[in-house]
Amino acid sequence: MFMFLFLVVALAVVVAAVTLSVVGGGESAPLPEAGPERLQDPLPYDRPVNRGDVEALRFPVAVRGYRMADVDDALGRLGAEIAERDARIADLEVALAGARASATSLRKRNEEDSR
Repeated sequence: MFMFLFLVVALAVVVAAVTLSVVGGGESAPLPEAGPERLQDPLPYDRPVNRGDVEALRFPVAVRGYRMADVDDALGRLGAEIAERDARIADLEVALAGARASATSLRKRNEEDSR
């Protein structure tokens, strides 16, 4: 008989504890929703992205998301391709400046010859 009463009291305590935890007791407001994590240092908006920006980029870890190794590999490849394109653009700009200088000197020479 004693064991039966003990089980009934224990069951009542468990039911009361679960009820209070679910309802919250009415004394405090529920916890606020956690804000999503954002990038610490996002990519710059005031200038073109360079390789250093991509290498410094770090994404927050989330329960549902991507494998970090895959993201790191993709960012490494993007950084390398951006560096290659920046170097190619710089080479083309130098070549264009040289071509413009040659065209200007040729035009001046033609004008002098035509006089």
